Amino acid sequence: MNNRNRMSGILLHPTSLPSPYGIGDLGKEAYEFIDFLEMSGQHIWQILPLTHTGFGDSPYQSFSAFAGQPLLISPDHLAELGLLERFELKNCPVTDEEQIDYGVIIPWKHLILRLAYDRFLTRDTVDVKLKRKLHDFCEENNYWLEDYSFFMACKDIHAGKSWLEWEDKYRFPTDELKNELRETLFEDIGYYQFLQFLFFTEWSALKQYANEHGVQIIGDIPIFVSMDSADVWANQNLFQLDEKGYPLTVAGVPPDYFSATGQLWGNPLYNWPVHEADGFSWWIKRIKSQLKNLDILRIDHFRGFESYWSIPYGEETAINGEWIKAPGKQLFEAIEHDLGKNLPIIAEDLGIITEEVTALRTAFHFPGMKILQFAFESTGESDYLPHQFTSPRCVCYTGTHDNDTTCGWYRTLHADCKKKVQLYTNTEPGKDISRNMIRLCLGSIAMYAIFPLQDVLALGSEARMNIPGIAAGNWSWRCKKTALTSTLAKELKELTILYGRY
Repeated sequence: MNNRNRMSGILLHPTSLPSPYGIGDLGKEAYEFIDFLEMSGQHIWQILPLTHTGFGDSPYQSFSAFAGQPLLISPDHLAELGLLERFELKNCPVTDEEQIDYGVIIPWKHLILRLAYDRFLTRDTVDVKLKRKLHDFCEENNYWLEDYSFFMACKDIHAGKSWLEWEDKYRFPTDELKNELRETLFEDIGYYQFLQFLFFTEWSALKQYANEHGVQIIGDIPIFVSMDSADVWANQNLFQLDEKGYPLTVAGVPPDYFSATGQLWGNPLYNWPVHEADGFSWWIKRIKSQLKNLDILRIDHFRGFESYWSIPYGEETAINGEWIKAPGKQLFEAIEHDLGKNLPIIAEDLGIITEEVTALRTAFHFPGMKILQFAFESTGESDYLPHQFTSPRCVCYTGTHDNDTTCGWYRTLHADCKKKVQLYTNTEPGKDISRNMIRLCLGSIAMYAIFPLQDVLALGSEARMNIPGIAAGNWSWRCKKTALTSTLAKELKELTILYGRY
């Protein structure tokens, strides 16, 4: 293994980018962030799922496993296309450059997106090539786009309610009804196709820019999909549902050291025998779609491919569940058969991991994850301490989107654990804790070293992205435009060179 295999990078979801429009997007500031990565010697940009978020604004609960997030569409790009006037963008209700107010931004963003779509349909000045590109995009992505655009149009006429609350004819639409809806909801269906066209046009250009500047993008998908999604609505046979569409069992994890009642996620579980009988075609399409838009894919809750915690629907906690075997080996063999071996996949293998899960991960050569914060939450040995890493085939993080920032985490650490950090990093109490954890990460044997931008900026708990198990107030942190300085880039580049990751 030579130094070119050693890379480092920054974890930052695009919604957290600076922007004059209340939420980060795929416009100018995203390109400037890639420039910052290049200046600081970083070759990786890791993001969270890019999908269309549902209620709660979590990237891990989306209306589709395939569709992109419309909130990331750049208003400036719409103006460049002649679909919006510059003065119309001055009414953005920005309230805080460091926090996203979803309750304010979502209605405004949809207002300007609708306006742009109306002009796309009615203005004679719209570029004919643009309409042709939209048509080609719809043809190429029809395998998921038709279900998604139908689903969202139906959701609109039901005031956003979950599809389980729709009338039966919409919950289980016949081909006859779909043909009827194609006419009656023509513009609404077209609107969602238009949004996806815009999103993927912008994302494709941004990814190309990143790759040209030596930056690879690590994306993310949750293993399970949301109950209120086009995926479940349009493919009910692929999930464990009753004849009315309600789940028979749901996903979660059992009680452990962190939670006496476990975690009840509520996602519907896969009907694996049906997937297997179909050659895992839905999964192959999902992975293929993601790898078209990303360089590397991280799969959340990888252990669920070996065995998953099955909880009867209606339970109030995750206690009364059971482990059920999953056909992970057969699934990844089918994906490899279609996409080739050595898939660029990272397995999120955190939590209580069995030998069987490790065997599944290693059989397909997927790197696992090492979180440095976990290494110091007790005074004893830990698999997460760098001297315990047994192979470079892993990804080392200071923390992830689910952790507190390193500064925030350190402040709440037990005194004995703080002393362990100080001894291990050879630092004075609390001094430059964030920078020293980044050094530890960079200096490990892990092939990739990744740290949240919050740790690069040495921010406290106020900049935390997510608190697992807390429904409200997450996913809202934003980076200030003035934070990404040339001085910071130079310091980070020096460390990156020092540890052989440049």
